[in-house]
Amino acid sequence: MATFGIYEKALPKNISWYERLTLAKKLGFDFVEMSIDESDERLKRLLWSKEEREDLRNAIFSVGVPILSICLSGHRRFPLGTKDKATQEKAILMLKQAVDLASDLGVRQIQLAGYDVYYEEKSMETRNNFIENLKKCVAIASEKNVVLAIEIMDDPFINSITKFLQIKEQISSPYLQVYPDLGNLSAWSENNPAYELERGIGSISAIHLKDTLAVTDTFKGQFRDVPFGTGCVDFVGLLKTLKRLEYNGSFVMEMWSENAENPEQEVEKSWEKVSKWLKEANYLDKD
Repeated sequence: MATFGIYEKALPKNISWYERLTLAKKLGFDFVEMSIDESDERLKRLLWSKEEREDLRNAIFSVGVPILSICLSGHRRFPLGTKDKATQEKAILMLKQAVDLASDLGVRQIQLAGYDVYYEEKSMETRNNFIENLKKCVAIASEKNVVLAIEIMDDPFINSITKFLQIKEQISSPYLQVYPDLGNLSAWSENNPAYELERGIGSISAIHLKDTLAVTDTFKGQFRDVPFGTGCVDFVGLLKTLKRLEYNGSFVMEMWSENAENPEQEVEKSWEKVSKWLKEANYLDKD
């Protein structure tokens, strides 16, 4: 059976990891996806002491809910494709630190954002830098059996599995996989989301469940904070496609309700919708 996780940023922010894992269990999830974003607060996790890592491991064992993936979106601030050599070195160091953390915590994979650069102008040079530095990162991750999974993004650089596979052809490693976000995959008019899943099924290591509003000639799209069922994603159709393709990996419900008045209630409302679609696609037992 597939496993179902919840993104850390869906849960209350100012609680302990023991409380966060306990709440995830209460809400019916199998695991939590940790966020290491571009904020100084979360980047400090890369420098956690041995004691801090041990405390989290103890919480995981005590609650029985693991952290199976890390979303390392901090590379948006320190991108692999940047022209600045010092920033490139910082980005690679961050990846090494994240791999060490993942290894210590029992995390299986690190999700990397599919940006060459985010705050800079894109060019052939930034694309080349991204690929060259990604090769180094994959080599680092493979030493500790940690998978790097590129998320399909809200950015034209890698907004399809097809574009990921063009890079995968140049880095032939089982430790480089793809992490499709069904929302991001569906928001771009040039994509046929079902075909993209069919084409890339052999490289998919996890799936993000998120709704989006589509990109048009007059609208840049909306890639977060779209309530489930109000966007452009055909969840039942895509989940049935994945079921036909015999995908049996993990799904993560991605939300940003950590600062909401009642994050638990927001997650419950969303999971009610999402679990219904999962049941229709036979990923969850029907009542």
